[in-house]
Amino acid sequence: MEQYKQEFIEFMAECQVLKFGDFVTKSGRKTPFFVNTGYYRTGSQLARLGRYYAKAIHDQFGTDFDVLFGPAYKGIPLAVATSIALSEEYGVDVRYCANRKEIKDHGDKGILLGSPIHDGDRIVIIEDVTTAGTSIAETMPILKAQGDVDILGLCVSVDRMERGRSEKSALREIQETYGCRTAAIVTMKEVVEYLSGREVNGQVILTEEIRKAIDRYYEQYGAQE
Repeated sequence: MEQYKQEFIEFMAECQVLKFGDFVTKSGRKTPFFVNTGYYRTGSQLARLGRYYAKAIHDQFGTDFDVLFGPAYKGIPLAVATSIALSEEYGVDVRYCANRKEIKDHGDKGILLGSPIHDGDRIVIIEDVTTAGTSIAETMPILKAQGDVDILGLCVSVDRMERGRSEKSALREIQETYGCRTAAIVTMKEVVEYLSGREVNGQVILTEEIRKAIDRYYEQYGAQE
């Protein structure tokens, strides 16, 4: 596993973005682990997060695209932080864009924040975690309504590696449904392998008991590919 992935896993744990216990996902599944990027709350944390995303996007999609789009609301700071990191780390000046939940009818009107989207724009979508693809299903019509755009792909922080609406993973479903590539900074398999029995800040957060609970979860919800 690459060094930056190991650092990112520890970073998530240190920021309490990655937690183990009893949770319920947006799709209603009871899960023994949870990833919530809302816990990145300081400037230094967001700067570091942007660099990890920028690295993954650079490696998976390159930098020859025009717009980095973050779906509201969590995607907004992700798009901002990562567009800054792409400029600082790779010398590319991509535009950032996000959507509003409600259309604004005065001042800076419309559904978009940040850069407008034009015909011919090549877009990479940035998200925190995708479990069932619900957010992307809401995002695609917004992007397509802006013009003749090319959606290159989606980058998330963690691939949960679980079923979407079928036996396939949510990321695989998105790829096949919308014809765009999908990528993640790390997969949940990598997280489990790296953190099992390992101390982070002097504490083992992924114990043998929790690992067994994760195994049971994947027996029920794990994707077949």
